[in-house]
Amino acid sequence: MKLLLVIAFAALLSGCGSMNPIDWIAPDEIVNPPAELVSMDNQIRIRTLWSNNIGGDPELRVKLAPLLHEGRFYLAENQGTVKALDSTTGKTIWSRDTELELSGGPGIGEGLVLIGTSNAELLALDVESGEERWRARVSSEVLSVPKADLGVAVVHTVDGKLFGFDTTNGEQLWIYDRSIPVLTLYGSSSPVISNGAVIGGFATGKLVSLDLTSGEIRWEANINVPSGRSELERMVDIDGDPLVLDGTVYIASYGGDLAAVSEDTGVVFWRRKLSAYTGVSADWRNLYVADAEGHIWAIDPLNGAALWKNKKLQYRSLSAPVVLGEYVIVGDFEGYLHWLSREDGRLLARVRVGDDPIHNAPTVVDDVLYVYGSGGAVAAFTVTVPEEL
Repeated sequence: MKLLLVIAFAALLSGCGSMNPIDWIAPDEIVNPPAELVSMDNQIRIRTLWSNNIGGDPELRVKLAPLLHEGRFYLAENQGTVKALDSTTGKTIWSRDTELELSGGPGIGEGLVLIGTSNAELLALDVESGEERWRARVSSEVLSVPKADLGVAVVHTVDGKLFGFDTTNGEQLWIYDRSIPVLTLYGSSSPVISNGAVIGGFATGKLVSLDLTSGEIRWEANINVPSGRSELERMVDIDGDPLVLDGTVYIASYGGDLAAVSEDTGVVFWRRKLSAYTGVSADWRNLYVADAEGHIWAIDPLNGAALWKNKKLQYRSLSAPVVLGEYVIVGDFEGYLHWLSREDGRLLARVRVGDDPIHNAPTVVDDVLYVYGSGGAVAAFTVTVPEEL
């Protein structure tokens, strides 16, 4: 129970109906406070290209992550505003007030900007103008990023269902429906579309591949099997997004394992004990993951061996890491971005993006880092290394 409270900054655990373990424990029982930041001189030069603020409620735990697509930066704010910004200048291209409580997205595909809502809807806007194209009813709140390809829009709802919709009119094409545990993390893994399949992780600890057009099951793999006597001990949620790379799916579960799975067959190549509630990132040689205790790991993708580990940001409720050049970057619950050496995990620099948590992983495109804080602060950064380093 104390371990669950440690990650309350980023996970806000909840279960079905009124089940919420946060309500069972008084705040003064937190025994693992976040690591304090020591003063440091940045060893790399980080330049802010532009910054903006679209507003938001930092108290809400939603999955509204920035998305860069064809020179535009798409953002959704939980109070209902969706914006397309110029990725070079940060200036607004279009803005749409949906008057909805937005909670998941945006996703881009088939000419649509897709956003899920707290009131169990999937909204589709025109990618060029922001005009509403359609909206569809789903079974519960959306706390994942919808995806679309091959005429199908896919969304994962917090009650464990995966829906497929026709991208032209929002008509439901199929549904994947499996029961979920009594107690789960408050969140959902976002589906990934690859090679005509949609791959998703679920609160049961299963990773599933479905045919994108029909919804038929291609394979199911157990990343972690529930064990223990209490519902808390049996939690094996997959809340981080799958990473598909060169025919392998890399996935981490809370209270369970980090695993490498065949994209074609679902066969598990390797697994190692590592509990995480965020996703995995990679460069051309390593995997990177932040575990539930705030430790950052570099992992060998061939066998799961640990290459290095940094514990200096312990319990700071880290986002999933991203890679920019020679650096691994994570956000934390106080709005800081931490820059680590890709070679050995040393902390090299730190910048702040507002005062609110950075729940979702930053985005890297063409050597530019884009980050979005939960209070609405958004910024673009680039880095230059001094010649003497």
